[in-house]
Amino acid sequence: MQRSLEQRMAIKFCVKLEKSAAKTIPMLKKAFGVDCLSDRQIFRCHKAFAEGREHVNDENRAELPSTSSSEDNVKRVRDLLNTDRRLSVRLISETLDITKTIVHEIVSVALGMRKVCAKLVPKSYFQRVYTHPIVDTVYGNFGIYRYLGIIFD
Repeated sequence: MQRSLEQRMAIKFCVKLEKSAAKTIPMLKKAFGVDCLSDRQIFRCHKAFAEGREHVNDENRAELPSTSSSEDNVKRVRDLLNTDRRLSVRLISETLDITKTIVHEIVSVALGMRKVCAKLVPKSYFQRVYTHPIVDTVYGNFGIYRYLGIIFD
């Protein structure tokens, strides 16, 4: 950050001396070495200072990119899911004209739902039903028997 600010000051100084961008690049590469801005960035800054830009600080940027997961879209997805819980993410995205990734984020994060047996249900229900998950790769289907204390030889 600080190095690019120094380089923009140097570019502005070269513009004041009426040096071309092509002559500015080798001087900056010699002065800053590996930390030098790319040629494209030097050309862009040189052009901006030549056209009258005065400040060397970064320009203001938007803080966060806007996404489609707004409160309005969350409400639309919730209303659509309340009509039919068997809708897929793809079908919801096509119906509401929202991207699939945003619909998936809304359903899983904002609404806290999971897909179980072709139905979207709240995660709290899922955790209530499966309080003791059995995962046993050695015994396969016999995992429940092992959990109950029945051992097969």
